Amino acid sequence: MPGKLRPLQGRAALITGATRGIGFAIAAALASQGCNLIITGRDEVALSRARAQLIASRVKISARRCDVRDPGSVNDLFRAIRREFKRIDILINNAGIAHPNLPVEKLPPSTWKDVIETNLTGLFLVSRAAIPLMPRGSAIVNNLSVAANRVFAGSSAYVASKHGALGFTGTLREELRPKGIRVVALLPGATDTDIWNSLWPEAPRQKMMPAAALATAVLNALLLPPSATVETLEIRPSAGTL
Repeated sequence: MPGKLRPLQGRAALITGATRGIGFAIAAALASQGCNLIITGRDEVALSRARAQLIASRVKISARRCDVRDPGSVNDLFRAIRREFKRIDILINNAGIAHPNLPVEKLPPSTWKDVIETNLTGLFLVSRAAIPLMPRGSAIVNNLSVAANRVFAGSSAYVASKHGALGFTGTLREELRPKGIRVVALLPGATDTDIWNSLWPEAPRQKMMPAAALATAVLNALLLPPSATVETLEIRPSAGTL
């Protein structure tokens, strides 16, 4: 609507794992509010496709390949951000992976390592690099899962990574309060995204939330005045399951 006030107009938002699912939905919601975007992922084809879908929003969009597990890749990303955007107003730590449902004694160590490095170490590396670029009034949203405060048999690496990520998020929040940077832990219940292909292929998708519902909730949290914050945002399907 012409002339409508958009409080996030011109802000710079970095969304990791933004090529699909919740990450893409949040990127689209932010673009609709006039945010300039830096979107990342490991698949360059998927990145190009996501950028093409977002370009109609008429905001500046930088699509950058980044492996959040790799400090060198994260450093390359932030060199580009400093050059092109100078600052980050919103950080959405969304990159994450799951693993097949397996008991601990059958879970390959390589799978454990990959999940922990992506879901927990990656969260640390990106946040650490972003903080110096974030002015007072900025916000960080860490997309975790209801698995951050629950346990699910067969998902040991995923659950461990999310429990650790919740602890990290709480610590980060307390450290950044004096800087005026808000930190939100997003704990979605079952959302209809591709992660279920590895986590639970037979999951009842029809009972899940659409990714756009999560994006709306995140957007509303970001639009709160600086004097207020949502610290933990847990959203469940209204069907009452998962």
